[in-house]
Amino acid sequence: MYLFLEKVIEDGDVTYSLTKGGYALMFVLFVVAAMAISYFTNKDGKGKMSIKQISVSALCIALAFVMSNIKLFKLPMGGSVTLFSMFFITFIGYLYGPRVSISAAFAYGLLQMIVDPYIISVPQLVCDYVLAFTALGLAGFFYEKKNGMIIGYLVGIFGRFIFSVLSGVIFFAAYAPEGMHPVVYSSLYNGSYIGAEAVLTIIVLLIPAVHKALNRVKAEVNEKSIRKQVQLG
Repeated sequence: MYLFLEKVIEDGDVTYSLTKGGYALMFVLFVVAAMAISYFTNKDGKGKMSIKQISVSALCIALAFVMSNIKLFKLPMGGSVTLFSMFFITFIGYLYGPRVSISAAFAYGLLQMIVDPYIISVPQLVCDYVLAFTALGLAGFFYEKKNGMIIGYLVGIFGRFIFSVLSGVIFFAAYAPEGMHPVVYSSLYNGSYIGAEAVLTIIVLLIPAVHKALNRVKAEVNEKSIRKQVQLG
């Protein structure tokens, strides 16, 4: 464990930070995840991902990564309201379906481990950064549904919320105020920043011009009829 994490004691609290070996491991895992994406079949089942699909997915991950660093506010034990960062990961699912989106979300979770992680144990790290962020990829299961962009987004962030709440109950129960059940505390804590970002994102997505533009993006990147994709959205 200490090959990849080093103990940090501050004000009596014990946390961990990534060592050089930890950063190297995250980089290797990210590369493996990126390679895995390229081996998945297209959603039409006709072969591996095209260069366009790989490029678009990488662009969405990059946008999500940049936006995740634009924090409207940040909570003390992890979690923050960002500028629509989760949407760009769920948008991959809306474009290409669950296989690509889950892999991309996993890669994004690895990136989040590198940027100012809050780590108290390996299981907590896995729950908060691997499982929670990978859950955003669940949006891909709704890529062909009517209003799939919004439904997929809500399902994806709800998946992240579930794992974040689970982490709070298991690893941060001691921080719950006296008399408050850890489940309630964790739900309120994680729901505050995930819910706030969700509300802001949905408001923007419901703007007709934005919604139409994003559906046009889907039509273009999939090289299909714009009219058909707009009707799906």
